[in-house]
Amino acid sequence: MDSNNIKRLSRLTAILTILQTKRIVTSLTLSKKFDVSVRTIYRDIKVLEQAGVPIIAEERKGYTLMEGYRIPPVIFTESEANALITTEQLIHKNSDSSLTKEYTEAVTKIKAVLSYSTKNKAELLSKRIAISPVIAIRNTSSSLTMIQNALTDFKVLKITYHSAQNNDITIRNIEPFAFYYNLQQCWLVIAFCLLRNDYRMFRLNRILKIETLTITFKPHELTLKDFLDTKEKNFSIPDIPLS
Repeated sequence: MDSNNIKRLSRLTAILTILQTKRIVTSLTLSKKFDVSVRTIYRDIKVLEQAGVPIIAEERKGYTLMEGYRIPPVIFTESEANALITTEQLIHKNSDSSLTKEYTEAVTKIKAVLSYSTKNKAELLSKRIAISPVIAIRNTSSSLTMIQNALTDFKVLKITYHSAQNNDITIRNIEPFAFYYNLQQCWLVIAFCLLRNDYRMFRLNRILKIETLTITFKPHELTLKDFLDTKEKNFSIPDIPLS
């Protein structure tokens, strides 16, 4: 097999992986990623379709895979596995226990699909990484995963919040929008607060109680970049919750 065919096979595999991991992707995005023409991407998509991959072309939107279609587990390279193993050690020092739990379970599943030799090397590496004990484990919250799910499902959250500004405790319904990790190494959720009728930042370690409601909301038109840019115009850094 010549080098051009090897490159194309690699690109076809990568396109298939992208289609599975993203809801929809455009031919222009793929052409830029692989540094080829849009026409080449059209040909690649046709090859995949001829191979039996159920690709759906949505007019003026892009490509997506038929709901329920799954490709076999991805085989991780040694370098990719090492990156995941290294990150796992750092995750244990993060401030939310739910993230630690979910990441550990995910890495366990990933280890299960590693080749025998890569798995042995990954296990060796995991025993050769240490984090300074001076950096304490700061599991000060446990709701990050729940909020992530509400954000992607567009579900309203009901929270009981202890404000650091005036020491008040309030009950609010919020529409989760994005996350922010601040200088104090704490997670904050940026959300549209129905009580204040505006966007606010809530520290997860100050949420005393949280509940996912059945109420849904429309996706926010505001982008995270726009929110942070506006915040930085008023403050030197966007770390002040203003909740």
